[in-house]
Amino acid sequence: MADVGKRLPENVAGEFFVDSTCINCLNCSSMAPQFFRQAGAHQVVYRQPESADEVRLAMQILVSCPVGAIGTVNRAALKEVMADFPLLIEDEVYFCGFNSPKTAGAASYFIKHADGNWLVCAPKFLPQLVSKFEELGGLSYIFLTHRDDVGDSDKYAARFGARRIIHGNDLDSSPQAEIVIETAEPLTPAGISSDFLVIPQPGHTEGHCALLYRNKFLFSGDELKPDRAGHLLDTWDPFWTWYSFERQTESAEKLGQHKFQWILPSHGQRMKIDAAEVPALVQEAVNRARAIADTEPMTMERVNNLREYAADLRKWGQVEYAEKVESRAAAVQSKLGMHGTF
Repeated sequence: MADVGKRLPENVAGEFFVDSTCINCLNCSSMAPQFFRQAGAHQVVYRQPESADEVRLAMQILVSCPVGAIGTVNRAALKEVMADFPLLIEDEVYFCGFNSPKTAGAASYFIKHADGNWLVCAPKFLPQLVSKFEELGGLSYIFLTHRDDVGDSDKYAARFGARRIIHGNDLDSSPQAEIVIETAEPLTPAGISSDFLVIPQPGHTEGHCALLYRNKFLFSGDELKPDRAGHLLDTWDPFWTWYSFERQTESAEKLGQHKFQWILPSHGQRMKIDAAEVPALVQEAVNRARAIADTEPMTMERVNNLREYAADLRKWGQVEYAEKVESRAAAVQSKLGMHGTF
């Protein structure tokens, strides 16, 4: 849990706070923008919860923080709150909580289905979640949107005998995956219910994919997300796009051809919309993306982002891809006329 001695000064006074170990994964402000917001390179508490329901929500967010950067002066209810997860979103779709630092705090989701349950991306591997998944019927499939969000998927696959699904262009991040997507076109893998449609979305990474469930829930990974106000849709920012911002924009535009009501991203706020508004909202996001002047930002901030990502890739064992990212960082740095070592 967070250290009160590292409490960020931007926090409003009160029971809950964020400390300086925050990695700005957006999970807290996505779940409760009424309490959390960004301040510089971190999230902070700008309004304290008041009612019992608000305090419960803040506690749920606390236990979902991937790095334990959220704290409270009252820890008595934490064990009870942990039993809330996974949290029902709607129908048979749940938010897992317990976001993992191995995925930079990405959200993961559970789908209860008659033909076998699904895990979308991977939370921390914890007895609490394992027990709940067992109660809900176990896991049959683990869908990995892209290389960044593999996390503890291997542990869940081993525990439940679940089959992992990932695109071949990101296969080195999960080389033992049982189902490998090789096409560039949307498809339902053989033997899987037609309720599920895998939509290749290259851009953030080469092998990035979205998952559409029952033409209602779009698990968009790091492709499409609501803006911070929760009113519009946005594509991923060029600073955090590792493969091609142009390809990402093209991929996002194709999402406008599909029907869905829920946007469930890896990072960012979940949002429910009118399915009839999807084409217009997606096209507006694409138009804004195409209006960005510099889609490969030539700044030291971009160089540092690439270097940090490469370091994460090495930590995750994706050495070959880390070398590609390091080369890209060096190329950007060279264009800036600055030279140095990694």
